[in-house]
Amino acid sequence: MLELKEVSFTIKKGGEALHLVDHVSLAVPRGHFMAIVGPSGCGKTTLLKTIAGLNPESDGSLWWEGRNLSEEGDLEPWEIGYVPQFSVAYDPLTIDESIETATRLRVKTKTVEDLDLRIDRVLEETGLAPIADRQVKILSGGQKRRLGLAMELVSGPELLLCDEVTSGLDPRSEREIVHLLHDLSRKDGRTVISVTHSLAHLELYDSILVLHEGAVAYHGPPSQLTHYFSVHDSEEIYPKLSKQHGVNWQASWGKHREAYYEKLNHTREKLIEDGELTVPPTRRVTGESEDSDDSDPANLSIRNPGVLSQFTTLLARRWKIFFRDRGQVFLQLAILICFPILVTLFSEKGKDPIRKLSDAPEENMAVEVQNQTAVRKDQIRVGSGVSGIIMFEVILLALMGSNNAAREIAGERLIMEKEKFGGVRPLAYLMSKLAFLGCLVLAQSLWMGIFVQFFWEFRGEFLHHLLFLVMVNAAMTSICLAISGLVRTAEQASLLSIYLVGFQLPLSGAVLALPEGIDALTRPFISAYWAWSGGVDALSGNIYNAVKVVIDTSLSPHATCLFVLSAHVLVGVIGAWIGTHRHQWD
Repeated sequence: MLELKEVSFTIKKGGEALHLVDHVSLAVPRGHFMAIVGPSGCGKTTLLKTIAGLNPESDGSLWWEGRNLSEEGDLEPWEIGYVPQFSVAYDPLTIDESIETATRLRVKTKTVEDLDLRIDRVLEETGLAPIADRQVKILSGGQKRRLGLAMELVSGPELLLCDEVTSGLDPRSEREIVHLLHDLSRKDGRTVISVTHSLAHLELYDSILVLHEGAVAYHGPPSQLTHYFSVHDSEEIYPKLSKQHGVNWQASWGKHREAYYEKLNHTREKLIEDGELTVPPTRRVTGESEDSDDSDPANLSIRNPGVLSQFTTLLARRWKIFFRDRGQVFLQLAILICFPILVTLFSEKGKDPIRKLSDAPEENMAVEVQNQTAVRKDQIRVGSGVSGIIMFEVILLALMGSNNAAREIAGERLIMEKEKFGGVRPLAYLMSKLAFLGCLVLAQSLWMGIFVQFFWEFRGEFLHHLLFLVMVNAAMTSICLAISGLVRTAEQASLLSIYLVGFQLPLSGAVLALPEGIDALTRPFISAYWAWSGGVDALSGNIYNAVKVVIDTSLSPHATCLFVLSAHVLVGVIGAWIGTHRHQWD
């Protein structure tokens, strides 16, 4: 049984306490199908999230099967299912792939056969088996809602919470979803609570909870709803609610609560007596039992997969989504091909030899001055060309890093938060992102260095140069991944990442030296400077001297550059770790 005892959720607004959930008390037995209704802004979704543990209650306590969740912690991921208003599936995947991924992330199965049995059972339960090979992007609204339910049912939750799963559906689809939820509540004694704006099909629910201004105005049988509010039709309830404050309705309900609960209990006993409702024993987690059968929906021991298993599942899904997104694949190929070509267009300026002065000085002073001038011109021409090519490579790779990671977490924020709620460990999620992005970084950086080397031979330690190309891409990718993890929206992440790349060139000092004092403040944060400086430091002696002739910015040893770029990567990873661990559901 689920019990709420004087549960409140309060926020501060204008310096005053605002009760979004106001001392709600109710009891919902096993195998019960309850609807939460009420006008917009009455606290329906807030109450559902409080039950789920997404909103920490400000006062009161929640109980599940005799456990005080307020003191003993939230329900385990396999005990609860939460179906949000938004889609929790990726458009490029099929229904079958989406459910398989959800199962691999939430349930530790022993064999492939066990996995297939669990997937097939859920497909049959939700009526999705005939269309299991369809991609999510072509599903109707009702089919997507069924898929959301299916992805929650993979662990066989005892408590299923649904937030507006019928909103926006046509009447037929709405009726089918409500019937499905009703049937799920009769299976395995599952408690199903559904938030809805609609007052249709109320007869299918076991009880109706009416909220007004965060307070309980009614919780009883649907057949008694109009009688309690003294209206002829359920559509008249909301106008009737507006005539009194929520606290007044709650006070009135407190006087009649016991009588209506007696009717609910009587109806429940009749369902059990007629065999329409069977309530099995409460499933308990018994640990790492080797004898448990994970394919059995009545299994008493459900376990979450380990970090490594979740990591491999998430990584495989990310690559599958990447290769099915033709726009993204085309963009990556275009960047991979076009950016190195842009660099080679300027490679001629860095190819020319630099004349050397003779060891024996010319007897004719005019000839000596002429030779020195010619060498100086060669140094300026070649030095500026080489420095520009290195910086061009660095900036383009920084732009690649920004494109790689700016939307990687922020673009799927809600799905990530939902999967974390379902038991996915943030570490597994972050590891999958780092592995995926690491492959892009290596492919982009190595191809950039090798392609450019074919047209413009790097005159120095090429492997050192290649290392700095990898490091600047990795640094920018990890920092933009941190931005993506810390901000709320993909648009914010993209904008900040673009600004970050835009400041790289002017603040690097490669084009114009920064004023004294400012460079010491900005340089530690500019990845482009350290990659460019390390690349220049890897040049051979005469080319290095030629570059020194044309720049005013001081250079750092390649060891220092490598250390700072590694620090940038580490800071980015730490920021991304914080972002993936921090709760950002809303």
